[in-house]
Amino acid sequence: MKPLMHGTAPLTARLEPWMERVVADAAQCRELIDTFGSPVNLHDFSSLGRNVEELRSAAARHSVDFQVYLARKANKTIGAIDAAVDAGCGIDVASFHELDQCLRRGVDPELIIVTAAVKSPALLRLALENGVVVSLDNRDEAEDLREVAESCGVRARVALRLATENALVPPTRFGLRAAEWLEFLAGPPDPSRLRIVGIHFHLNGYSAEHRALALAESVELVDALVDLGHAPGFIDMGGGIPMSYVDSAAQWAGFWEALAGQPAGSGQITWKSDSLGAVGKKPSKDVYPYHQSPVRGQWLDTVLAVEPAGAGSIAELLAGRNLQLRCEPGRSLLDGCGMTLAAVAFGKERSDGVPLLGLHMNRTQCRSTSADFLLDPILIHAARPRRAREPFSGFLVGAYCIEEELILRRRFEFPQGAAPNDVIAFPNTAGYLMHIVESASHQLPLALNVFRDGEAWVQDEIEDRVLQA
Repeated sequence: MKPLMHGTAPLTARLEPWMERVVADAAQCRELIDTFGSPVNLHDFSSLGRNVEELRSAAARHSVDFQVYLARKANKTIGAIDAAVDAGCGIDVASFHELDQCLRRGVDPELIIVTAAVKSPALLRLALENGVVVSLDNRDEAEDLREVAESCGVRARVALRLATENALVPPTRFGLRAAEWLEFLAGPPDPSRLRIVGIHFHLNGYSAEHRALALAESVELVDALVDLGHAPGFIDMGGGIPMSYVDSAAQWAGFWEALAGQPAGSGQITWKSDSLGAVGKKPSKDVYPYHQSPVRGQWLDTVLAVEPAGAGSIAELLAGRNLQLRCEPGRSLLDGCGMTLAAVAFGKERSDGVPLLGLHMNRTQCRSTSADFLLDPILIHAARPRRAREPFSGFLVGAYCIEEELILRRRFEFPQGAAPNDVIAFPNTAGYLMHIVESASHQLPLALNVFRDGEAWVQDEIEDRVLQA
C-alpha cells in the first residue's frame, strides 16, 4: 500500500513488526492519543536484547571479555532500565536522578558507571556511598571526588577518562591526556583515596578507526598505570556505535543529491531551501548518518581486528592483559524500541501560500542535537474529516509561537491529504529523539511515555516520579 505521506525526497524508515501493527490500526492510534495526549511516546523493548546480542557475538568471535552498558541519557523511561537489566546490561548514568532511579530500581551498583560531563557533589556522594564507579574527567573533579571520599571514609572506584592525543582523531572536550593523568597521580595532593579500576573515553562521531586508535592509546596508559602499582581491569570506549534507520543506500544518496539541486529559496526539498549543513551532494556532518555501514556487530568486528603499529590486533592487546572491553551505546541498543504519535491540529497556508500542517507537539519532542530528523513520518487517516481531504505538498509545524517552529525541516507530499485528528507517527524515536532536548516551554506538558504490557499500553513509572518531584 502506498504511504499517505512521504518526503518530497523520500527517506523510508525501517520498521519493527510492532510498529507496523500500530500504524495499521487507526482506531488504536486515535485511542492512544485520546488516552495519553499528543504527542505520546510508545515503547516496545523487544528488539533491545537482539541488539545487545549482536555486539556480544562480535566480541565473542574475537575472544574478548565484553560488557554492554545502556546510555541512560538516551531514554529516560524506567522501562529502559528494566529492559537493559533483563538483557544482562549495565547502565551508564549522567546525573543524580539517573543514578538514584537505577539504584531504587535494584540495579546492581557493580553494573553502573557515572559518566556525567559535570558531576554535582550530591551525585559523587551517592556514587561513593553505593560503590559505583565514577569516570573522572579532569583534575578538579578528581580532587572534588577525593574530598567526598574522605568525608565518607571510603576509597572511590574510578575510571580515568582519557583524551586521546592521536592527531588522526578530532579534538575532544572530554577527559585529560595520558601525561596529565600520570602527572596528577605522581604529585600532590595525595590521590590515595582514588582506586583506579579502568580507563574510559568518549569520542564524537562513529569512526571504527578512531575507536581503535583510542583503544590502543588506552592500553598504553593501562601499562603505565600497572608500572605505578595500579590494577585497571577494563577499558570503556563509550558510545557512538553506529546503526541505520534507513535500509536504502540509494534513497540516502538520492536525498542529498536532491537537496543539493534544489533552487535557492524554492523550499522544494526543505524549509527555505535549508542545506542542513551540507556542502555539495555529500551527507551533512550536522545530521546523524541515517544510513551507514557497517553497523553494530560488524562495526565492532572492524574495531577489534585493527592492528595499530603492528602490535597485534586490538582484541589481542585486550586479551593479553585480561582487560574487559566495555561500551555505552544508547541509540544502537534502542534501535527499534520506540515510536512517537502526534495528532493533527490544523491545515492552512502561510501568507505566501506555502501549505502547513499543524501538529499538537513541538519541535523538541522529536529532535536530537542534529539539524533535523531525517525519516519519513507515517500518516494515519484516523479522523472523520469535516471536509474532504485534498492532496497537498507542505511542511509540519508545531506549537511554539515562533516563525521557525518546524517539527521537521523537510517538505512532505500528502497525495490523499490530511485532516484535523488524523495521527502522524514518527518511527524509531526511542534513542535520544524523544527526550534529549525535549522542552516544556509555554508551559506545555512533556509527552507521556507508555510501554506495551501484553496487549495493553500502560504509563511508564518515570511519569509518577516526575509528578512526585
